[in-house]
Amino acid sequence: MVPAVDDVVVPRSRSVARQLKPYDVRLAFPVPHSHSALARARWATRLQFMALGVIVGTWGTQIPSVKARYALSEATLSLVLLAVAIGTVLALFIAGRVVGRLGARKTSALAALSMSLMLGVALEFPGVAALVPAMLIFGASMSLFDVAINTEGSELESLSARALMSNLHGMFSVGGMAGAALASYLFDIGVAPRFQLFAVCGGIAIVGLIASLGMLETHAASGDAGEQAHFAWPRGLLLIIGILILAGMTAEGVMYDWSVLYLSQEVGMPQAQAALGYATFSAAMALSRFGGDILRSRYSEQALLRLGATVAAIAMAVVLISASPWVAFIGFALAGAGLAPVAPILFNAATRVPGVSRAAAIASVTSIGYSGFMIGPPLIGGIATATSLTMALGVVVLASGLLAYGARFVPQKPASRDRSNS
Repeated sequence: MVPAVDDVVVPRSRSVARQLKPYDVRLAFPVPHSHSALARARWATRLQFMALGVIVGTWGTQIPSVKARYALSEATLSLVLLAVAIGTVLALFIAGRVVGRLGARKTSALAALSMSLMLGVALEFPGVAALVPAMLIFGASMSLFDVAINTEGSELESLSARALMSNLHGMFSVGGMAGAALASYLFDIGVAPRFQLFAVCGGIAIVGLIASLGMLETHAASGDAGEQAHFAWPRGLLLIIGILILAGMTAEGVMYDWSVLYLSQEVGMPQAQAALGYATFSAAMALSRFGGDILRSRYSEQALLRLGATVAAIAMAVVLISASPWVAFIGFALAGAGLAPVAPILFNAATRVPGVSRAAAIASVTSIGYSGFMIGPPLIGGIATATSLTMALGVVVLASGLLAYGARFVPQKPASRDRSNS
């Protein structure tokens, strides 16, 4: 769900601002930062990525609770999930401007408070009419938080002259696993869902504020940064990459939103055990992402994407056919490992499209990709209502198959960027 940026070496000097392209949403630094400040910021940003993962993992495991609390059908639940997705996508069109004005540190702190508050009270509304706008704000807050910490990670990667983004993605997946595992434990000991949300979201708000203090002080590259454009309409190869990212995020989003409900409703597992299915998916994705930089330095990105997507497609097909708890856990793990390289590979590939600035390319394909979170909920809800949730999850198989086929269009990395020591 977080965009990756290929590592770019930017000299540590007072002229960093003058080296940024006109449409680059990355931030400039007033003075060179010490190694200790960079190290502190790297750990703070890792913590922020993990916090976002915990939020996403908690939300994913509590979707059955939302469904039960408001007595929602699959179709109505899909509208609630769609509200989250719409907020996420709409916020992308202003996220670069907000981060440019406030800086990554302030944006992440404010967004952490907002998303924690909205999720924390998700079970307290009188009805769906109040829940939907709250989920819209929740999605927008997550999007702003995502862009802010991704911007910080991109700058840290550039200033440190070392690969970092795949590691940050891994921390996001660890957070998702931790959030799901914690929910499973709390369900197992009988803690009510509303109190789970109060505790977890309160903790994330505190962590987000504290971690933001360790992030670097930044300011916009120029006084009119807020007026700069941060989006380019995709076409040609950029459009193809955007469609592939759309397929990947649709598959990943479906797993985040519907995997726990599938295990509890279709397979018949208790919610405490079903939450472990989500944790398994996130854990496998984390392990795969932590090894992503090494694999990308040694093997073709086309081959890695094709293999991972094929594994994910086959694994999910077997899961849906068997409807077995243990097969589901193994299949979810394989799907997580297979889908893990999608974001790092494709977002980096977008930055290699000729004639488009790095930031404009990322903003463009991110908006297309996040549309997968808009398409997924109503699509799954509609298919589930007409047939079954098992049939609906076949979308993951189809999306993974499209990724495997489309891997041939991914532009190759320049030979000079393949560094085994990164």
